[in-house]
Amino acid sequence: MYFRGKAFISDALEGLGRIALLARDTFASLMTLKVAWKDLVYQIYFVGIKSQSVVLITGAFTGMVLGAQTYFQFHKVKMDTATLAVVSVSMCSELGPVLTGLMVAGRVGAAIAAELGTMRVTEQIDALRTLATHPVDYLVVPRLLALHIALPILTAESIAIGIYASHLVGTHLLGIDPVYSWHNMVAYTDGSDVVVGMVKALAFGGIVGLVGCYKGMNCGEGAEGVGRATTEAVVYSSISILILNFFLTLSLGQLLEML
Repeated sequence: MYFRGKAFISDALEGLGRIALLARDTFASLMTLKVAWKDLVYQIYFVGIKSQSVVLITGAFTGMVLGAQTYFQFHKVKMDTATLAVVSVSMCSELGPVLTGLMVAGRVGAAIAAELGTMRVTEQIDALRTLATHPVDYLVVPRLLALHIALPILTAESIAIGIYASHLVGTHLLGIDPVYSWHNMVAYTDGSDVVVGMVKALAFGGIVGLVGCYKGMNCGEGAEGVGRATTEAVVYSSISILILNFFLTLSLGQLLEML
């Protein structure tokens, strides 16, 4: 049992080291501006445009459920008009970036791992090296940049549609006064809440891109290896997003208090 636990820790540390080396190579490639711009535009389309439906549906129904649950509790103490303010702060700083990151990890992270894993199994990545093309320049950088660009935009859309959907439910179904509700939301939602959400979205985009690319480029042989890499990319990305969200919440909160 001791040796099995030691081997697990060793494998985990080795994986973290490899991801760190991949991040270093990606950053070095960005500094040299070796970006396949055509691939970057396509990846932005794939990550951003084609993910809008799932992100908007998630944001809308999350906002509606959060608004309804908040109203049911606030109505007991006659604080109905504060419902939208709670939804706004929650969507901006927590639920918007986290749920968007999880949805994108499930859709885009899996697709990246499957695509790169198939390229590795069919030796296309080795073919790139024989043609003097660095796989990081050609495969990793466009996907990582696209996630950094698209995920904050998707998060902003999710936040906006969630707040608006909650407003519609509160005013048309639950009878909350729209004027006071909107006034309280504007009064209690600070710009720092939006900044925190965007910073988190930027960090989550890096996690999804790095984990997906790493798992795809280091998958096992055959269809089983590609399937396992795809599953691990989604699971590890989701867990990393939830863990990083906690530390970002603490660090950003303390930083904003200092400012």
